[in-house]
Formats: sequence, structure tokens, C-alpha cells
Amino acid sequence: MIQLCDRRNEEMVRWCSCCIFVYVAGPEICCHEIPVEESYLMNPFSSNATNPLEWVHITGSPTVQYPVNASQVISVDAIAFSLFAQRNLSEGEQQFLFTWNLLKNLINHSHALPNGVEAIKEAGSAWNSLMALVQEKKLGYANDNSSKKAKEKQCPHFLNKMNATEPDKSDYKLRVPCGLTQGSSITIIGIPNGLLGDFRIDLTGEALPGEPDPPIILHYNVRLHGDKMTEDPVIVQNTWTIAHDWGEEDRCPPSTPDNNRKVDELDQCIKLVSKDDNRTVSPHSHGSRKSSVGLQGVKYFPFKHGSLFVATLRVGSEGIQMTVDGKHITSFAYRETLEPWLVSEVRISGDLKLISVLASGLPTSEDSDLTVNLEALKAIPLSHQMPVDLFIGVFSTANNFKRRMALRRTWMQYPEVRSGTVAVRFLVGMHKNQIVNEELWNEARTYGDIQLMPFVDYYSLITWKTLAICTFGTEVVSAKFVMKTDDDAFLRVGEVVASLSRISMTRGLLYGLINSDSQPHRSTDSKWFISPEEWSEEKYPPWAHGPGYVVSYDIAKAVYNRFNEGRLKMFKLEDVAMGIWIDDMKKEGLEVRYEKEERIFTEGCKDGYVIAHYQGPREMMCLWQKLQETKRARCCGDP
Repeated sequence: MIQLCDRRNEEMVRWCSCCIFVYVAGPEICCHEIPVEESYLMNPFSSNATNPLEWVHITGSPTVQYPVNASQVISVDAIAFSLFAQRNLSEGEQQFLFTWNLLKNLINHSHALPNGVEAIKEAGSAWNSLMALVQEKKLGYANDNSSKKAKEKQCPHFLNKMNATEPDKSDYKLRVPCGLTQGSSITIIGIPNGLLGDFRIDLTGEALPGEPDPPIILHYNVRLHGDKMTEDPVIVQNTWTIAHDWGEEDRCPPSTPDNNRKVDELDQCIKLVSKDDNRTVSPHSHGSRKSSVGLQGVKYFPFKHGSLFVATLRVGSEGIQMTVDGKHITSFAYRETLEPWLVSEVRISGDLKLISVLASGLPTSEDSDLTVNLEALKAIPLSHQMPVDLFIGVFSTANNFKRRMALRRTWMQYPEVRSGTVAVRFLVGMHKNQIVNEELWNEARTYGDIQLMPFVDYYSLITWKTLAICTFGTEVVSAKFVMKTDDDAFLRVGEVVASLSRISMTRGLLYGLINSDSQPHRSTDSKWFISPEEWSEEKYPPWAHGPGYVVSYDIAKAVYNRFNEGRLKMFKLEDVAMGIWIDDMKKEGLEVRYEKEERIFTEGCKDGYVIAHYQGPREMMCLWQKLQETKRARCCGDP
């Protein structure tokens, strides 16, 4: 068995008998303490049964290396052992890992994208926990209590608590078992009280083993008396991690009027909450401050000492929005590695009489025992006798259960998909929450349309999924065309197939909404910020927008081959990355045809669409119903 060593104060590189290791935000694994049998190290998914400990000797390196500190230097051997060693899995379960096995070289390129090392290491830990649970169940170790838990809803749709504040306690914690997803919300009803009336709301993640405190995905701090920077009431939003400490504060009202960015098209701070220089300063003081405890220095402030409020934090696509008493107040953009699916707990503390907390719209899996027409939702098995014309890889996050079910019930019911000539698979990374991983594993077993990724999902790593799509589309199936899309995109599969037939081009093709005149975002405030080190040129080569694009087999195959040869430049914007890769192929002699499809809508739905982006599960069902009833691509809300 594996012996874990807790050597938290030793960050120097140490030699074991078969590997190098240091502390990586958790216990160390000493290779010489792991009894390794030859049969255990064999890879069960490839025909030549390669040893995972031989995968580390790969030549070539990415153009950009993201720096890591000493505590992030990890044992390649130990991770390979965790992620790729043989497991006691059925033939059906091994199918979830077709792409996983073919991406083993990611370990050698983990520094090529931000947070890559961390994501692979965390995936190893999550995978070990999941496999231990799976084996327990197979061996019948699960006791009566665990069986009862399995029958209960592990990922509930909503949670609520009335009379939340306990006597003699000024803080409250609400466990969120399966994270948050777009559309989730947390509503808090309370009254600021006590001496100051200041309070804070923290959305926290899971602490890594050995770490004293969990990361804070959102710190929402209400200061009715102001702080060192202002005399007026202020809301301070921030994040915290053990590695980077507190981030840069987002203040409402902002310190400078021009520092008010948009998140999901909403103000970071509503303009109504702003300083009013014409107001009379109150003669009352608190300590050395000259302003009133009340709202003398601002036009409007949503929280008031002794007054009831209803505040809702709502998860958007770019950040988290706060409304108070029905009015939008603040927005907070997600920060790197601190994404909503990571949230595991809501913590509320300070001078607040907490009346109730309600979390709704939470990610929840569907009980397959209650699913109507279950067989029609399962993936068509792959067959060498059934050639695949088009492979569609769908980006999805582990706890986006509802979105995947919506796709299975809508455009994945196209005749081309049900006949097997079009194959669809969800590309899903590991979650840091064991409950979510268990639900995901059960979902994969039920529907057979999920490909697990050997890394934890971070937005900065989505280019790895693009690589995975090319891998599956050429190495698992040999599709004429390979397509990428998202789990919030509604796709008219029949129209895509018809368009590809009309184009009649099977080599060097990029089909999609082509952008031939775009520049890197150089502002650090941008979600798509690219430094000169990442891309030095003034313009990008032509690329196709991410909600949906198609490449021909030869391009997808070249992507996979170049990756394994160490010649593929990793770039964190996945759709632009594909354009860069194709441009490199073009420079080496490939004749490329850029086929622009104007009917791909990246910001919602318009009549006549081929792809409509940003569609939730309800919109998906509505669009599908309209297609069935009218045989026309009409958007929801149209007569």
C-alpha cells in the first residue's frame, strides 16, 4: 500500500529510489514505499500495454512555460502511477477512459498552461478516492448506512435553513455538497445588528490535505462604517488562497469612478451606490472619523443598521452578481482557479441577525430509475462496422448534470446521432468533490457518452479538451470531421452535416464563424488577457469562435501527432489555439479552406441559427420543441 509522508517543512527536492518528489500542497508519496508489481503498472487500455513510468521521456517543449514555485515541483512517476495504473474496471467502464489513456503525455507538458500542474495533481488525488469507492462497492464493502446514503439525493436541487443564527454564535455555515453552476443562487435574509452592523459572506472551497483554511472563491464584506480607505459605507469583494493570500479588492463604491468594469453586462458596482460630494457631512463621529455611522456620504447604500434586507448572490457566466431587495448592486468576475463549481460552503459571520438562507438552482443529477425512455438517451455503442462521419466533442464541467441531460433530450436525438453516423461525447474533467465525481461516474455508466479527463477542470485548461476532442475523433473513432461545441450551445446537427456535404472538402477545412481580424486583449482586466510573452504578434491568425467549429480529419490528426511530438504550442484560448495550430500547418504547406458560417450566433439565439449559444436547459427544450413542431429554426419567445 502507499505510505503517505507529512513533511510540510521540507520543500527541497528529495531523491527516492525511483523518483524525485517534494511537497505539493499535500502529503508526499515516496516511490520506494510503494510495492510495484509489473502487472499493476501495465496500462490496460492500449494494445501494447506500455508502462506508465516510461512516459516521462518526451522531447520538445511548449513555447510558453508558466512558472511554478518549488512547492509545485511534483513527481511525474507518482502522478502517472495514480492516474494511469491498472484498475479493476469492466470493459464498459474502460470506455469512459479511452481519451484519458491517450492523454498521458499531458504530464510532461503540465507547465504549458496556467494551473496545469495543480490540475493534474488534484486529479490524481480525486481519482484515487473515486477508484477506492468504486472498488469498495464492487467488493461489497458498503455497509447499510452507505447504501442508505446512496439512495438519498447526494446533490440536492435546493437547501434552506430558517432561524439560521444559533444562540451565542455569530457565524453560520451552509454546506453545498456539489458546488454551484450557472443559474445557482444563494438568498440571505437578515438584519445588520450589534455594535457595528458589519458582516461578511464567504463562498469557500475545499481545503487541500494539510492546509489550515480553504480557498475563498468570493469574499463579500459589508462595512457600514467604512474602513481605512473611506469614511463612507462600502462593500469589499475579494478572493483568498493559501498560495496567493488576498487578491486585489473590488470596492463598491469604487475608489475611482472610472474603475467600474462590466461583468455579464452588469456594472461591477451600481452607479447609484456612489459618493455624493454635495451631501452634508454629519457632525456625529465614530473614533477619528468625521462621517456618520449612517449613509451621509453616499447617495444610496443597500444595507442599513437595524433594517431587514433580502440579498441574492446569483452565479452568471462571467461572475457572481448580488441583488439586494430586488436591485442589482454588485458584480464580481471569477478569478483564475476560483470558479463556482469549487464552492463547497457558504459562511456568514459578523453583526447580523440571520433569518434564513436558501440555496437554489444547485446542480443535481437525475435519478435514472425515474427517467422516462432511458434507452433512447443512451449513446449508440461505437462499432468498427459503423463509420463515423462527424465526431462532436462537447465541453462540460462535472456538476453540469442538467445541461447534459438537456442535450441528451434535444439535439442528441437527431437521426444522425441515433443512427451512429454522428458520435457525440462530453469531455469532462475531474471534480475536487468526491460526491460530484461519484455522481459523474454513475452518469457515465448509465449513458455511455462521457469521456473523463485526467485533470481537474479549470477554465485556463480548456485547450487540453480541444486536444482531447482531436484525440478521440482520430484515435478512438476515425471520423471524417471533428467538431467542438459547449454544453450551453444548441446545435442543429442535420444542418451542420448538410453544410459539410455542400462544402465537399475533406482536407484542410476549418468550418465555423471565422474571425480573420482580431487582436490579443492586452488589458489585464480582460477575461481574455494575453501577455506579449504568450502571443507577441499584433494579430491572431484566422480562427473560429468557440461555441462550435469543425475541422477535417487531417487537421485533427496533425494536432494529436504534434502534441505527442512536443511540437504543439499550448495557448489558453482554445478556439484561438486551433487557429494558431492550423496556421502553423499552413506555413508548412497545408492548403487550408476557411469556411465562414454566419448562422453561428455566439451571444444567444437568432432565427435561422445553426448554433445558438448561451442556452440553458429550459431554452434547449423549447428550441427542440419548436424544431419538431414547425420544422424551422425559430427562437423561443417568437410567436
